[in-house]
Amino acid sequence: MRAALEKTGSRYTRQREAVFAYLHAVDSHPTVEEVYRAVQRRLPRVSLATVYKALEALVAAHLATRIASGSHAARFDCRGEDHYHLRDVATGEVRDLATLFDGKLLDKLDPRLVTQLAAEGFQVTGYRLEVLGRYDHK
Repeated sequence: MRAALEKTGSRYTRQREAVFAYLHAVDSHPTVEEVYRAVQRRLPRVSLATVYKALEALVAAHLATRIASGSHAARFDCRGEDHYHLRDVATGEVRDLATLFDGKLLDKLDPRLVTQLAAEGFQVTGYRLEVLGRYDHK
C-alpha cells in the first residue's frame, strides 16, 4: 500500500491505512459517509474531509475503485480482480455479482468493436458491467 501511494505522490498515513483496512474487510461497497462512520470508531478524531482525501488517494493509487451512479452517492470497492456488480436502482446499494468475469465479453458483443474503437483513436483498457434491478426486501 505504501509503495502504491508513494508512486502516485501520496503519503502513507494512519488514516489512509484505516480507510483501506475497512474497505478490505467489508463485502459491501460503502459510501464515503459509511466509511467515515466506520473509521471514526477506530480513529475518533478523523474528519470527513480526511476520509474523502484518503479515498481519492486510494483510487489514484489503484488500491480502490469509485463506483459512481447518477443520483446516488458514489461507493467504493477495493476488490482488485475484475468482477461485475448488481445495483439496486431504488437505493443505490451495490453488491458483487457472483459469476465469473469474462475478459472476452466485448468480443462476444461485437467482434469488431475493439478494433473499430482503436481506429477512432480509443484504446480499450477494460470494461465494467452492472446488472440493474431492485432487491425485494421482505
